[in-house]
Amino acid sequence: MRVLVVEDEAALRDNLKERLTEAGFTVDVARDGEEGLFAALEYPLDVAIVDLGLPNLPGLEVIRRVRAAKKSYPILILTARDNWQDKVEGLQAGADDYVAKPFHFEEVLARLQALLRRAGGWASPQLKCGPVVLDTRAQAVHVDGTALELTTFEYRILEHLMLRAGDVISKTELTERLYDQDFERDSNVIEVLVGRLRRKLDPEDKLRPIETLRGRGYRFALPRDTSS
Repeated sequence: MRVLVVEDEAALRDNLKERLTEAGFTVDVARDGEEGLFAALEYPLDVAIVDLGLPNLPGLEVIRRVRAAKKSYPILILTARDNWQDKVEGLQAGADDYVAKPFHFEEVLARLQALLRRAGGWASPQLKCGPVVLDTRAQAVHVDGTALELTTFEYRILEHLMLRAGDVISKTELTERLYDQDFERDSNVIEVLVGRLRRKLDPEDKLRPIETLRGRGYRFALPRDTSS
C-alpha cells in the first residue's frame, strides 16, 4: 500500500515514514501544502495523511483540491486543533477520518488499515476469499487453517490483490504500490513474486487464486466471504 504523509514538522514526518515503512507501507512525504498537493495529485496513492497546519497551502485546501480533482483514496487528518469545529470542517472538506495530536502511532496505523479495508469493501480486518484468510492486523496468511511463510513483498502483493479481490490490477500498479519512484519499471520482479506467491498459496494447482490477464494484469479470483 502506498501512503503520502504531508507534515511540516520534520521529526514527526521522519518518524511516521520510518514506522509506516516498518509496517509494510511504501511511503512518500511532503513538507508543506504545495508539495503535498503535487504529490497527492501525481502519485499513485492508496491513502494520505494530511496535517491541517501546513505552510504555503493549508491542509484543508489541499484536501479540497484533491477531492475537486476527483481523487477518491482515503484521507486521514492529523491535527493539533482538537475542537470539534475543525474536525467537522476537515470531514466536510473531504477527509475520511482524523487523529488529534499528540497521538499514538498504533492508533494512526489502525485507522489507516480501517480506511483501506473500507475503501476495498471489507468490514473485517480478516480478508477471507475461499480458504485463503489474510489478517491485516497480524499480517498473517492462512490457507485451510495452515499458516504460510511469506516474504514482505509477497505479503504486500497479496494484501493489495485481496483488498481489491475481483478487480484487475496491472503490473505497473503493483510496482508503484510496492516500490519507490526510482524503481526500475522494466524489471520482471513482480512476475517472479507473483509466481512464488501462487506456488505458496496453491502448491497443487487446484485453487488457482491469482489469475493472469494477458496485457492487463492480475486478479485475485477466489470469491470474497461476504460476511467479511
